[in-house]
Amino acid sequence: MASPVTSSPHRGLLVVQPLRRRHCAECGGGPLPMLVLEDGVPRCLDCADLGHLVFVPRGDTALTRRSREESALSAVVVRFNRRRSRYERQGVLVEEAGLARAERRCLADAEARRRRRVRDARRRAAEDVRFTRAFAAEIRRLFPGCPADRADEIAAHASVRGSGRVGRSAAGRALSEGAVTSAVAASVRHVDTPYDDLLMGGVPRHEARRRIAPAAERTLRGWRTAETEQDGEAEAWDREEGTRGRGTEAQGGGTEHEAAVG
Repeated sequence: MASPVTSSPHRGLLVVQPLRRRHCAECGGGPLPMLVLEDGVPRCLDCADLGHLVFVPRGDTALTRRSREESALSAVVVRFNRRRSRYERQGVLVEEAGLARAERRCLADAEARRRRRVRDARRRAAEDVRFTRAFAAEIRRLFPGCPADRADEIAAHASVRGSGRVGRSAAGRALSEGAVTSAVAASVRHVDTPYDDLLMGGVPRHEARRRIAPAAERTLRGWRTAETEQDGEAEAWDREEGTRGRGTEAQGGGTEHEAAVG
């Protein structure tokens, strides 16, 4: 686990919520719920001269921003996320008087901010609907054999805001062919093959994917080639109609010639 930088010109002081039991290198107190790394060793907030600050958990953006604005001294609290291999913000430490002033400011314009949140939520919802429709349309373009309701279902699942799914990646928002194909392939894997049953049976993920790969590829190939087959049938129909038309014209021409001779 990499150690975070203890200060930054953009974020200010950093305080860490440790994952393991740590004790202060100066006073020996602990285990510490929060610590500051100075010269690579942990110190408690009191020894780091931050013990008088109060913790404001993340979640209320306005209160967090204003409490830092109202405090002469503040620090960002982070914790290491092992799954993502990075430090993530948990909240801030601010002066108690600064927090009180920030709370009064938030109460004063709470209704205006509530209305703004409602407007923003409506705007985002409309954007999400448009994006999901565009994603579904791209699925149908790349996989013309995919049933329309299935394309809508895949698009709705892949494009959920904040889900971290492929539809919300940069490539997904750009409707790149790779991202759209990945979303369709994932749906086929879970819905049209025994992949989930294999996982529940204890089969390792990579082995389960290997086993279901042929069946998944058959479905994807069928969805991809539907338009080609339809186009081929249409071309054959056009050729047949053209042949019939030329035959009719030839028959008509012969009749006119016989009439002229007669």
